[in-house]
Amino acid sequence: MKILFTGGGTGGHFYPIIAIAEALLDIADKTKLVDMNLYYAAPTPYDATTLFKHNITYKMVPGGKLRKYASFSNITDTIKTAIGIIKAFIDLFFLYPDVVVGKGGYGSFPVLLAARFFRIPIIIHESDSIPGKVNRWAGKFASRIAISYPEAAKYFPKEKVALTGNPIRKEILESAPEGAKKYLDLEDEVPVILVLGGSQGAQNINNVIVDALPELVEKYQILHQTGDSHIKDILNRSGIILEKKTKKGRYHPFNYFNDSALRIAAGATDLIISRAGSTIFEIAAWGIPSIIIPLSETVAHDQKENAFTYARSGAAHVVEDENLTQNVLLNEIEKLLTDIKKLEVMGKAAKRFSRPDAAEIIAKEVIRIAKYH
Repeated sequence: MKILFTGGGTGGHFYPIIAIAEALLDIADKTKLVDMNLYYAAPTPYDATTLFKHNITYKMVPGGKLRKYASFSNITDTIKTAIGIIKAFIDLFFLYPDVVVGKGGYGSFPVLLAARFFRIPIIIHESDSIPGKVNRWAGKFASRIAISYPEAAKYFPKEKVALTGNPIRKEILESAPEGAKKYLDLEDEVPVILVLGGSQGAQNINNVIVDALPELVEKYQILHQTGDSHIKDILNRSGIILEKKTKKGRYHPFNYFNDSALRIAAGATDLIISRAGSTIFEIAAWGIPSIIIPLSETVAHDQKENAFTYARSGAAHVVEDENLTQNVLLNEIEKLLTDIKKLEVMGKAAKRFSRPDAAEIIAKEVIRIAKYH
């Protein structure tokens, strides 16, 4: 059995694919299904170590973005896409997988086009409440469509759609509270705030957090994922701002949390501040209240809708990026962390929103279609 994954080349596309791959391998092991061969086709491997760890073969298929504004990059990216289409047709002709699983994004277009031509069954998964262009197009001919938010259903043929939630890798599906505060050198009785801006960090959130540090460290402990490109600047600025503060040790900046560190950080946390990407589903699985700060619609068309959909479940408060200031954030944090009952209600709502079996549901459907094909 050959399963080919394809996606746009961001963590939001890549890691749900890994979660589905894990579920496929688990099912294959439990049911003694032999010859489960997994492949990943995209412009870059994104995380080659993770692909190798899960025995997923990488196929390089170029792809380019289609921008709505005039840019020289549109010309070069059109060439990349054309080359990617040729490469995808060649790869799929020789590989001829039983099923292609698409996660959306520009990087998946050449592979999905080739799969359609060869009449290979396609399953797509949409992580956002407003689907991207490639998934909207692929939804017209895909065999099955999995969605994370119910609001996305209206963009696809209803008879093909299943609300599954977002696949989450086993390694981070559950937080690790046992000994977490001791491991992170945190005080026992002081609330902990975890700030997540993604692997690249979130510049606006970083700036507001650093500006608010003198007030924050008086009452809270902060675990701050800054992003690799921002860590040096954050260390310098926070060092100056907190130089004379006796409680400066309550601020803990990190460039990036690996899976183990993220589980431990979540296990010690009372409140999370995050963007509105696929991290929402990890936060929900952990059952932790959150303040969600979506990117503006000019940058990401989907994050605002994602954030408010999640907030309507009762699991989070939303602060829009253009309204984010030091005082607004401090007021939101104070409002939540001084209301224990509210936090409990939000935590339970997050758990209800979570769909921890998403990867398994999708994997079972992949196998069903692959056997039929």
